Amino acid sequence: MSNVWAKNFTWVLGIFSLILIVNAKPGFARPVANDNGIEISGGFFHARGSDTGALNLDLSYGKYLTPGWEAGLRQAFNVNFIDDARDVWTATTTPFLRYNFSLTENIVPFAGGFLGLVWNDRDATGTLGPNVGAKFFFNDQTYFTTAYRYEWFFDSIKTASNSRTDANHVLNFGIGFVWGGARN
Repeated sequence: MSNVWAKNFTWVLGIFSLILIVNAKPGFARPVANDNGIEISGGFFHARGSDTGALNLDLSYGKYLTPGWEAGLRQAFNVNFIDDARDVWTATTTPFLRYNFSLTENIVPFAGGFLGLVWNDRDATGTLGPNVGAKFFFNDQTYFTTAYRYEWFFDSIKTASNSRTDANHVLNFGIGFVWGGARN
């Protein structure tokens, strides 16, 4: 995987994000109680001078219990590309709970946590951690999102506190849609 692809991907994503934010329609644009939400996001990493890179894609579904509280399920897929070796993939299935803060009419930061399972064709392990981010609504029901999560891995709940250094940092950018709630 070349650095040229990663740079082009980053530029395209940045330009797309800027267009969405600049064209944002002012007005009421945030989740409401009983909304459903679906979000697709992804990220890519390739260290300069290294022989590895990673691509991750997330698909999540959430239900807004109130305009603030959201409960949902995230399915993630990660591939580590390794030059001259077998690529490694993992899938992550994690229920999550987060709180969405109404910062402005169009910007909704969130914070929460998750607990779930990471698996592939060879192994399975538990994962848990915090996640934070923000949703930038550009119309009543569509938003751009940026999110960060820290994933701890563990073999049992008792050993989870001992494995804090066995972890990943994940930063994603994506798009989401909310529907179904009662809007004025």
